[in-house]
Amino acid sequence: MRVKSRYIPALIACSILALISIFVALGLGVTGVSHQQLLSCLQRCDNQLHQTILFDIRLPRVIAGFLAGAGLAVAGALMQNVTRNPLADPYLFGIVAGAGLGATLATLLPPHWQVIGLPLSAFIGALFAVAMVVAVLTHNNWRRVEHLLLAGVAVSFLLSSITSFILYTGDAFSSNRVIFWLMGSLASADSDAIWVMLPVVLLAITVSLILSRQLDALLLSDESAKTLGVNVDALRLSVLILCALVCAIIVSFCGGIGFVGLMIPHVVRNLLAITSFKLIVFSALIGGSFLVWVDVLARTLLDGQEIPIGVITSALGSIFFLVLMRRMR
Repeated sequence: MRVKSRYIPALIACSILALISIFVALGLGVTGVSHQQLLSCLQRCDNQLHQTILFDIRLPRVIAGFLAGAGLAVAGALMQNVTRNPLADPYLFGIVAGAGLGATLATLLPPHWQVIGLPLSAFIGALFAVAMVVAVLTHNNWRRVEHLLLAGVAVSFLLSSITSFILYTGDAFSSNRVIFWLMGSLASADSDAIWVMLPVVLLAITVSLILSRQLDALLLSDESAKTLGVNVDALRLSVLILCALVCAIIVSFCGGIGFVGLMIPHVVRNLLAITSFKLIVFSALIGGSFLVWVDVLARTLLDGQEIPIGVITSALGSIFFLVLMRRMR
């Protein structure tokens, strides 16, 4: 009863935080549009410049940032639960590197093929990374933390090196554009990106919530989950494919954004939730709000220059990772 009474106010608070984050982020940027003007524009917008800035540039960017943060945080929570490893993360698992390689190869396609070819290639690359890591980890029953890290880092470096070679041998202008995009950016987010990202992220959250009881059983052990009727291998494979799909779609539109899937589930697990259902719900809300604020920092920290959001999340995530490693026994 006490847990339930704590859960509902926390859910309301996180929902309000998400709405406030989106509203405040819409009013922050290089071009000054006050929040009062924003409120007026939401009711009736007579200023064409304000309408273009708010609805054509900032709103798609903020929504895409929220969806990317929510998707990456949920993917991280799923990977940590399904591997029973607190250090599992799409970035450390090599999924982001695999999706980046697939997306980089897709940039070699003609422009009219890239609408479908970009997310599809990213998904295939992410699946390839998952297959390589799984091939290593199945021999130690997912329990060796160091094996997970080493396999993920090795796969990530291997796929990143192939990406770097492709960019090195490619056209200089196109390579620079792809490199900036791979560092993580919401600058190219538009309504088309949102209409692709939204159903995939919602699908991932919905499927995760449906599987939450099986994920809770898997946290005990494989044997305990099997005695409760859970098909462990099918569940683990399905969840990893789902994570690969979410990360691939996010990478194909927002580039590589690291460590969100590591940090947010840890914060949520320590502060609010233990069960998978609550972990997924709160990770989505807090992860989305987190990336909205990171994007605000990225486009306002330097005058007239945008910092790739992957740089900021990697800096924060690296410090978080070191602190986490120090606390682990």
